[in-house]
Amino acid sequence: MRLIARYAKELQEGFEIITVYETQTHRELISKHNPRIKTLAKKHPAAIWFERKIHDDFGIIIEDAFDKRPLVHQERFPRDVHPLRKDFDKDTLQEAEYLPYKYEAINGDGVFQVAVGPIHAGIIEPGHFQFSQAGEDMLHLEVRHFYKNRGIEKMLEGKTLVEAKPIIERISGNESIAYQICWRDIYLQAAKQELPIALRKRHALLLELERIIHHLTDLGFIPNDAGFGAALAFASKLAEDARRKMQELTGHRFGFDAIDFQNQFIDTASLAEWLQNMQKSMEFFEDWIIDIPSLWDRFDTTGKLSFKKAQKYNTVGVVARASGVALDRRLEKFYLDHGFIIASEISGDVGARFKVRMQEVNNSLLMIQNFLEEDNTHLEMQTIQDGSYQSFAESSLGELFMAIEIKNGVIDRFFVRDPSFMNWQALHIMMQNDIIADFPLINKSCDLSYAGNDL
Repeated sequence: MRLIARYAKELQEGFEIITVYETQTHRELISKHNPRIKTLAKKHPAAIWFERKIHDDFGIIIEDAFDKRPLVHQERFPRDVHPLRKDFDKDTLQEAEYLPYKYEAINGDGVFQVAVGPIHAGIIEPGHFQFSQAGEDMLHLEVRHFYKNRGIEKMLEGKTLVEAKPIIERISGNESIAYQICWRDIYLQAAKQELPIALRKRHALLLELERIIHHLTDLGFIPNDAGFGAALAFASKLAEDARRKMQELTGHRFGFDAIDFQNQFIDTASLAEWLQNMQKSMEFFEDWIIDIPSLWDRFDTTGKLSFKKAQKYNTVGVVARASGVALDRRLEKFYLDHGFIIASEISGDVGARFKVRMQEVNNSLLMIQNFLEEDNTHLEMQTIQDGSYQSFAESSLGELFMAIEIKNGVIDRFFVRDPSFMNWQALHIMMQNDIIADFPLINKSCDLSYAGNDL
């Protein structure tokens, strides 16, 4: 049974622990006087980050856990302060005494530690990578993030769904449309309404355009990290063209405020022409890139993630599909009727993840063509009702999960699990048997979000 998420919410008399699986959701009530839960990490290794976060957020003890270190709280975060409790209302915090974070490490003759980040030479977000090395060989990697926790879960408490939308859609710029679609589906559930097919087509079109933008970016950066900069120049030009098309369709390069309940005019002739040109460019790119043996010498067998480990760590998105795990939230009638074909490979290496992205760009171009429609449909939204709601979307990074509890018409608990929250935890497995110079290449082939991971 696949683990999707585990999180907590505070009730008047205790806490509720919500564990979301593929086919069911478990809810467990525990006391506030001595809040404790059993770990799931022995069966589901990816549960450990959820459980460490639960402790940081609420102070709930995780029994039998193999890792009880803080996750979100950094070295000077005040002890016994748990910001998602209802009685926490501080605007500032007094720094505590520095408490060193003990990294996992392999020791032995000739083994040394290499620390990378959280300040990087490249212009990227903060993440720390701690390597145990024997010469160039990577023996172990520990990933540590959460340097820029923005307090989004707490920030959204007490807001209406409409008030929350501008924040939700900006959680991760890579996945703005996907986050909006999760928000949309929760709004529809709470209002007990269905989305007209014309609006669903428009929203799906924008989601596939967002996927194209980010896959093209990766299709440039992955060869670049293997020393082939020409691919980055070509793919960046295509990605920029797609980004400008997003701005033309939505008014914003990242598609902010693009998902609503009124259909907007689309110049179908212009978009059809752009699709045709993009398809020709992708044909050229594939023929060009496939025929460079030295590049595939770097891609093939590098950063391997086996099918068994991909399942064990509950990976999602391209990372899962490149290892043979047929997991995609678009595997349903609406998408299948509009040309969706799941992309997958089995070797689980950098080359496989690159190929899956090329397949998905081509399939997204086909689906956008099938989604094209001139329609002025709109939906008058009804009053929302209190309740617990969940939604999913297949972002460019993988399965996105969102849960919102509405009480008295406003958000009482907001929780989101970005696909990167799962995939970051499997990254260390891909480093074994490779050298440290391959780390940027392997990391980029997974396209993991920092911002979506760090709420």
